[in-house]
Amino acid sequence: MSEVAIKVEEISMIKKKISFDIPWNEVKEELDAVYRDIGKKAKIKGFRPGKVPRNVLESNFKDHAEEETITNIINKHYWQALDDKGIMSLSKPDITQEGFKENTNFTFTASFETEPDFEPKGYNGIEVEKENIKITESDLDNRLNEIRQMFATMEEIKDDRAAIMGDYVTIDFAGTLDGVSHDDLKADNYFLELGSKRFIPGFEEQIPGMKNGETLDIKVKFPEDYHEKKFAGKDVIFTVTIKDIKEKKLPEIDENFIKNFDKYNSLDELKNDARKALEQDCERITETNLQNKIMEIILKENDFELPPSLVEKQIFYMMADTQKRMTSAGMDETGAMELSFKMHDKFKEDAQKVVKSFLLLKKIAQKEAIGLEEADLDKHIMELAEKHGRDYEQIRTAFEKEERKENLRTELIQKKTFDFIEQKANIKVVEKIGMAVEGK
Repeated sequence: MSEVAIKVEEISMIKKKISFDIPWNEVKEELDAVYRDIGKKAKIKGFRPGKVPRNVLESNFKDHAEEETITNIINKHYWQALDDKGIMSLSKPDITQEGFKENTNFTFTASFETEPDFEPKGYNGIEVEKENIKITESDLDNRLNEIRQMFATMEEIKDDRAAIMGDYVTIDFAGTLDGVSHDDLKADNYFLELGSKRFIPGFEEQIPGMKNGETLDIKVKFPEDYHEKKFAGKDVIFTVTIKDIKEKKLPEIDENFIKNFDKYNSLDELKNDARKALEQDCERITETNLQNKIMEIILKENDFELPPSLVEKQIFYMMADTQKRMTSAGMDETGAMELSFKMHDKFKEDAQKVVKSFLLLKKIAQKEAIGLEEADLDKHIMELAEKHGRDYEQIRTAFEKEERKENLRTELIQKKTFDFIEQKANIKVVEKIGMAVEGK
């Protein structure tokens, strides 16, 4: 029996092509098996099931039998070749074949995307600065003010004053572009906190000074990168009517304020807890900034092609996440889905960076033989259980599904790889006073 001839070609850094030459005797065996299967099920007048002659089957099912034979042969040998040669395909294969002829070998090719094969470099002995952030009294005051904002109340304005920044207003608005009204630029009884920056830049800033019942035309220029292309970079005139104004009342941070909490008995306890939380935030920000700097350095050092299928997969993950967050914020599902799809191209650059970082850390892990033991997984799951106050076995069971377990394994290997790079780096610690804009 002749052997199947297989040839693997590198089309590019991220694309391979496998050529197959299948001996006719194997093709014939598969074709015969297909006809046997068809014969068991075929219903042809004058013949009992399973007793239809081959020539009758061929005259009725030839095209179907040959198509099924080709599909079976391609599936069998394509996946077998990937397994035998340890090749991981990232995309559906592009199959090229010209059918088969009697007593002739069947040939086909399969082209597909793979992860790029490259030698990672520039990750040993990286020179980088690490900022240690020191908490200031101003930082503490800002955090206490954030807590204070959580307990703000809305009250009707007592006099006939105009709206100011920080007020909550209920408005009707309708926008026109070049004199034409658009339904998606219109809303009634819209509730808005002035200064929340929920609107197009320049909109909220023009409302302070207006009084209850007053109507004003506001001119706003939409950003050039606005998701709705027909409005991007265009001047729109909004006719705005204020229907209600409420002011924000903030409680004083004093001993009475402590009554809002069960866990604090004094103002000092609240302040100490707020300071501790800020210190933890600073540690997280410091480590995140350091990792970002390290990643930027090694990304510049390594240039390789990215598989489009992985980038596209990451974009759709980001779109799904955006849609989820928008629906959680109150947007209807259809609107959130449409908006997230319009952001496809905006996500591309970030998606490419995520994919490149993932592939680079994976290659470094392979080169440095950084692996993961079952004990590492157990330790992490135990930490998760402790952190969230959950039962270890409950969380362990949640990760028993192969996909979730594999995702966790990948995440932990990437973390170990990053720790390895950080340990090898030459880190210069510099002190930064105050959180300023950090983490905002």
